[in-house]
Amino acid sequence: MRLIGLDPGLRNTGWGIIESSGSRLRYVADGAVHTDSDRPLAERLVQLHEGLTAVIAAYRPVAAAVEETFVNKNPTSTLKLGLARGVALLVPALAGLAVAEYPANLVKKSVVGAGHAGKEQVQAMVRILLPGCLTETADAADALAVAICHAHHAETAARWQKPKVPA
Repeated sequence: MRLIGLDPGLRNTGWGIIESSGSRLRYVADGAVHTDSDRPLAERLVQLHEGLTAVIAAYRPVAAAVEETFVNKNPTSTLKLGLARGVALLVPALAGLAVAEYPANLVKKSVVGAGHAGKEQVQAMVRILLPGCLTETADAADALAVAICHAHHAETAARWQKPKVPA
């Protein structure tokens, strides 16, 4: 199953594509959609929409996972992050993908084993879990971590939903 993980941000929205088969994970691609900070907010949201639409069209994932937003001290920054997150939820939904959401602490715990792991720890574990992955940005590593988290949780959910065969 091909998955896309998204780490929303107004400046940079990280994305990561993996393939999951049972407990096996395979790295496919990663990157970030960047917006021009000198542009009006509405145009930056269009840039995010167009960039994510192109990624989904190019890699054709069957499911998406988005990191949930935490609240910043600055309400304006939180609102802008929420708008970027809305685009990150909308684009895969428009493409017909099921979209899951995971809190940052659960993503970190799923990948590193600790819910308050640092970005460096997340990047290191992503590289270990996905051989050949050379994530160049923290945003892309975070997005791959979201995809890994979803792969683990989707696999577990599938096991619980399998019909039991009577003996």
